[in-house]
Amino acid sequence: MPLIALGLNHLTAPVSLREQVAFDAHAAGEALQELTREPGVEEAMILSTCNRTELYVGVAEGAEHVPQAWLNRHHRLTPGKLDEFLYRHDEDDAVRHMFRVATGLDSMVLGEPQILGQVKDAYQQAREARTLKAPLDRLLQHTFAVAKRVRTDTRIGAHTVSVAFTAVRLAEQVFTDLKQACVLLIGAGDTIELAARHLADKQVCRLIVANRTLENAQELATRYGGYAIALADLPQHLAEADIVIASTAARQPVLTRAMVEKAVIERRHKPMFMVDIAVPRDIEAGVGELQDVFLYGIDDLRQVIDHNRRSREAAAREADAIIDLQVERYMAWRRALGVRNPAVDMRHHAEVYRDEVLDKARGMLARGKSPEEALAFLANTLTNKLLHHPSAALREAALSGDLDLLHAAGRLYGLQREAGED
Repeated sequence: MPLIALGLNHLTAPVSLREQVAFDAHAAGEALQELTREPGVEEAMILSTCNRTELYVGVAEGAEHVPQAWLNRHHRLTPGKLDEFLYRHDEDDAVRHMFRVATGLDSMVLGEPQILGQVKDAYQQAREARTLKAPLDRLLQHTFAVAKRVRTDTRIGAHTVSVAFTAVRLAEQVFTDLKQACVLLIGAGDTIELAARHLADKQVCRLIVANRTLENAQELATRYGGYAIALADLPQHLAEADIVIASTAARQPVLTRAMVEKAVIERRHKPMFMVDIAVPRDIEAGVGELQDVFLYGIDDLRQVIDHNRRSREAAAREADAIIDLQVERYMAWRRALGVRNPAVDMRHHAEVYRDEVLDKARGMLARGKSPEEALAFLANTLTNKLLHHPSAALREAALSGDLDLLHAAGRLYGLQREAGED
């Protein structure tokens, strides 16, 4: 069953396309079940983040094209629209890709830790949807172990760099002293919480947290000394914000051009700095055209992130060496799935011989033969039957000079001489 990793990411596709193929977490289970109903698809997992959408799929021979066709059809895209943006990895390359993704080696921020949690979430979604079989399930378990080892054995996580950190760092470059700035955070997920933590470390002047669920906004705001508002109240508070960082799971923008334009007027054209790190985007693209508004999308963060990559590149090389070794170990296990175990066959044949000879021995007893005679027949006949084929093969090996087979037989039957024996 071929293993395929198919997808697009921040390196191969613009955010405008990535948001079209993003999967809503709440609908992931249904999408997985739909995918595994496709002809030839045996098992599947979907990983969808702000920087990538990837399908990990086990397929039958000849069905390697099915996942790509399904991805276009599921998102109602023109056939072939994704072709130039997609990458596909097969077999050991797919395994290596998954390991590199989970360890952050394929991320925009080299070595960032959040992706591992996202892979674990994708694994849980696939388990709940019952779309995993042994090969892919085992691969995910192996992936988590590899990621843990890379974190432990290298310095890939030695420096604080993440998308949230980069957004705050960029804001700090625009507003030299964050202690004088009011920051509005839109969302309450992990990325926004990381941003809140970094902003609290910078002792930001005021912090506002807006979220669709007010309770979640209040919980986050309380932890970091801010105050919470409902997403519906954004228009009333937007003008207060010098800096806006948005990352929600909304399918449509939560900040429109009209809303921001009104806020700029209320602020008397005092500049606003905005970072949209959501996919699909939370802030309408047209906002970036407004005067006195500086809008950065997730792809714009790459320049800042590239500056921080150098500190992790040596650790990344060490991580790749660990990954190469673990790819071979997983593939060895996978290859073993397709190999029939000769020990099972050997035991089955031995049991057949045993039952056959035992029936004959019982027949001898029933005909009045002595127990000693029946036992002697049982032992001799069973020994001859069990050793007939191995003995014939060894005689042929001795005549042909096949020393490898002779030595292997010695090890198999425990007949190798101890070191130093004659």
